Amino acid sequence: MSGEASCSGFDVVGLFAGIGGIEVGLGEAGHRSTLVCEIDDAAQDVLSERLARVELHADISTLDGLPGCDLVAAGFPCQDLSQAGGTAGITGSQSSLVEHVFRLLDAADPAPRWLLLENVSFMLSLDGGKAMAWLVDQLESRGFAWAYRVVDSQAFGLPQRRQRVLLLASRTEDPRPILLNQDEEPDLPDSHGEEYGCGFYWTEGLRGLGWAVDAVPTLKGGSGLGIPSPPAIWRPGSGRLVTPDVRDAERLQGFPANWTTTEAAKNDARRRRDRWKLIGNAVSVPVARWLGERLFVTDSYRQLDAELHGSRWPRAAWGVRGERREVQVSMWPVRWPRPHLLDYLEFDPRPLSVRATTGFLDRAKRGNLRIPEDFLCEAQLHLNSMTTEDRLMAA
Repeated sequence: MSGEASCSGFDVVGLFAGIGGIEVGLGEAGHRSTLVCEIDDAAQDVLSERLARVELHADISTLDGLPGCDLVAAGFPCQDLSQAGGTAGITGSQSSLVEHVFRLLDAADPAPRWLLLENVSFMLSLDGGKAMAWLVDQLESRGFAWAYRVVDSQAFGLPQRRQRVLLLASRTEDPRPILLNQDEEPDLPDSHGEEYGCGFYWTEGLRGLGWAVDAVPTLKGGSGLGIPSPPAIWRPGSGRLVTPDVRDAERLQGFPANWTTTEAAKNDARRRRDRWKLIGNAVSVPVARWLGERLFVTDSYRQLDAELHGSRWPRAAWGVRGERREVQVSMWPVRWPRPHLLDYLEFDPRPLSVRATTGFLDRAKRGNLRIPEDFLCEAQLHLNSMTTEDRLMAA
């Protein structure tokens, strides 16, 4: 049975704030951001314009202390923890910056009630799970109870498959009911059909495809070379491959269209290209909104769990007073209404270029992935059509 909700929202400090996904979502749930910290200059432009009343600090390494707050949120850098990054692990030059979060917590007086960390789900298995082991060791050594769960943005009304770890911790509260009490069965199509758009990574084809039915795969900050690489979309039966408009990419993360259209981006081509990176590195707004809403409710923990064995990190777990337990829950704590991908897009997509399509088909034919044959046939039709159009334009 749910307890009574708290009367007022929390004061929040956002570290590694990016373009404010956590902060906007928590704000929609009734909480208040008092300070954000972000080093990327393009992201700073967004924060300065969209969260203009919130104090902005540029570099966490030079942040001397935290203002009084109830919650510290940190979607710390994922470059060293992601499959798309260098996989250097928690000690990598970027992801190790999370150490500053603990430095600031140690010095905070009064101490915040809550700590929220967010990162890619690959961190649970990378390097034998050392990143998560390091994080929970840091928390437990400071007297925190903790709980984490992998959640999928599709559960929160977005047609984007995006699986992220939410780690919630407190010295004074129980994080388990907030993250773990709710659970739903995923609601996903079994197979593709003409009514569903299928998203995929056109930069792949040999080892992975990111295939998603009625959704796009995870929006990414860019390729290993730092080049923006939005996913492509195929509508079965259309013979066309397209990439979504950047404004729809913003919406696929739960932001309003044009959230990253700053004055600097209007006047700087590099800043315009940065928009894809900013969007891909962001936290989905509805995910943060759900968590913010859960923070108001004082439930008792009521999930079945089992002893956590060895170094394997499951999809969800908790640690309280030296005990660690695994929890059998899905990546869908809720099942908010989710529109079909093709219905969700508001802006005209761009056709996938001849060069991009040619490269994808070449890799797909050389690889050993089980790619639907009708999809490959239509990708070839798309290439033929685009090649013909290019020749007509050149004539």
